[in-house]
Amino acid sequence: MALLERAIASPGFQERFFFLAKRFVAGETIESAIEAVRRLNAGGLTATLDFLGEDVFEVAEARASASQTLQTVEAVDRAGIDANISLKLTALGLSIDESLAAEHLSKIAERASRNRDPFVRIDMEGSGVVDSTLRTFEQVYGQHKNVGIVLQSYLHRTERDVERAIALGARVRMVKGAYREPPSIAYRDMAAIRRNYLKLARSLLTHGSYPAIATHDLSLIEAVKRMTAECGIAKDRFEFQLLYGIRPETQRQLVAEGYRVRVYVPFGTHWSGYFYRRLAERKENVFFVLGSLFSK
Repeated sequence: MALLERAIASPGFQERFFFLAKRFVAGETIESAIEAVRRLNAGGLTATLDFLGEDVFEVAEARASASQTLQTVEAVDRAGIDANISLKLTALGLSIDESLAAEHLSKIAERASRNRDPFVRIDMEGSGVVDSTLRTFEQVYGQHKNVGIVLQSYLHRTERDVERAIALGARVRMVKGAYREPPSIAYRDMAAIRRNYLKLARSLLTHGSYPAIATHDLSLIEAVKRMTAECGIAKDRFEFQLLYGIRPETQRQLVAEGYRVRVYVPFGTHWSGYFYRRLAERKENVFFVLGSLFSK
């Protein structure tokens, strides 16, 4: 996959082959993303919009990314769609200066507070920025309670992070984790990752604040459905989250069963890193992309 990762990251690939990513990315403009959300809303699904970008190392780029996210917040407000915002702190300057990322996040959270859905979700990235991400989150959360975080079940540390989030009353999206991490800090066996996911999900569902159960793993989805039924947890006390373009039939079925479902809708021109992680997650995604390539 390393050769594929380098090819996808090249500017020429991004310019010529966006059609390959269209299943997973809602377009390169906010207008295309809003239209995608309208279609989801019509089917009873809510959304979270993410202007793609990460690993910014220049202040000017961080400010441009923050400006685009603010424009996304405003566009969601004007469009009247049922959606909130997700973002990555490295796109807002976290790798340059935590205070810069916190400044940008605070401005975004303040503007989002006037939206129909004011929530802003901080995506979690690789292990090298987990501590700085959580520090920045807590700093801004002190002033803006409409900010929440993502935690990854494959990291050994995450049980402590879940306990901390519950104590704060902060909203958590639980995911397995999509970055390459060494066994010293992360579970590598899928059975162990699933067990930890369900353990942490139970804590969030029974003690947390409106958790997001984010997974395409059908065994986990069914286990969470059984867990919530057994514990008497109402369907409006949490939501399932799935990615745009992945398992749409599952998204619709969950809605039909009365669950709340939010779709993560990414857009923008910097889609290569996100696209590569989708390929790395599931072999079915690779086969889909190869089929699209040979059908052109």
